[in-house]
Amino acid sequence: MPPPKTKKLWMKIRSKDWWERVVLLEFTDLEWKQNFRMTRSSFTKLCGLAEGFMAPDEVTVRAPIPCMMRVAIVLYRLGSCAEYRLVSNQFGIHKSTVKKFTYMFCQGMLKGPIKELIQMPNEEEASEIATRFEAAHFIPQIMGLIDGTHIPILPPSDGFKDFVNRKGWTSYVLQAVVDDRCCFRSISCKMPGSAHDSNVLRQSDLFTRAHLLPKCVRNIEGEDVRLLIVGDPAYPLLEWLVKGYISSPYLTREQESFNVYLSSVRVGIEMTFGILKSRWRVLQKRSDFHFTFAPAMIATCCALHNFCQKERDFSNSSWLEELRDHTANYPNPTQPVYRQNTATGSSVRAALTKYMARYFPLRTGHLH
Repeated sequence: MPPPKTKKLWMKIRSKDWWERVVLLEFTDLEWKQNFRMTRSSFTKLCGLAEGFMAPDEVTVRAPIPCMMRVAIVLYRLGSCAEYRLVSNQFGIHKSTVKKFTYMFCQGMLKGPIKELIQMPNEEEASEIATRFEAAHFIPQIMGLIDGTHIPILPPSDGFKDFVNRKGWTSYVLQAVVDDRCCFRSISCKMPGSAHDSNVLRQSDLFTRAHLLPKCVRNIEGEDVRLLIVGDPAYPLLEWLVKGYISSPYLTREQESFNVYLSSVRVGIEMTFGILKSRWRVLQKRSDFHFTFAPAMIATCCALHNFCQKERDFSNSSWLEELRDHTANYPNPTQPVYRQNTATGSSVRAALTKYMARYFPLRTGHLH
């Protein structure tokens, strides 16, 4: 008779030595931030924020993975862009567990904390933001900057072309409004890469709820000007959204100067996107997230960005240097100029142009 078969182990033995000994006992503060993209104190506070949706069940068959480790797994995943398999090996868990915790964290963030971390300012806050913008860049009535950036994704086989952007790679468009302190105030990340910035705007909550935006009207050169968001030429010129004049040899000196002043303001949103992508490197290249989950992941990274900014837990300069090496692989597409403007938007821009020419030196340069 053949020898009886021995039963196989029902669970593979995995080592958590890296987490339990190296990370918790030996990591320096620098190593902690490099791996989890925030300081220990910020991490501890985030664990408290996430405990409601990341804490293990009270009754489990196996010893549960503690909340702190769960959050660390997710941050390591988002901050390193490592595949599920690599993260699972690092923490000594199954790759399905890494995926489970990542989905759990992102979905939990969307249901609760993100609403507090990303929100448009009220009238008082918006007025303070405009005051700071004016002190730094001289243009009055600016409460935010808007632009889009493309996030690489693995697209579906059905509808693939919708996700191909103007540079030929597949993406979602992240539209964002940021303030003067590089914090996100509004985001939209549901539109595929082929969408034009003006269409992304019109499909966003920002546009449908524009009537609720703070106004704080101020009379400038005889025109009532409400608080404004600054965009680039791909956006429409609206009562609440201002952009520069289309480049032309027929621009007046005053119009060209206004473009230069406005361009200096817009640097802030490109800086914010750079900080976001350098900290959460999962946004730098195509990851193995399913395309339907990618918007939740992108939104979570934006919320974590704001969390770190509000904790004054700023990104390392070396991260931005690393980002520059990756941008060549996924160059951000440029958008065609949007030429339809509203009469109110044109009047507001004309008033601001006249105001800037009256009170500040004329500048020459290029529209950013």
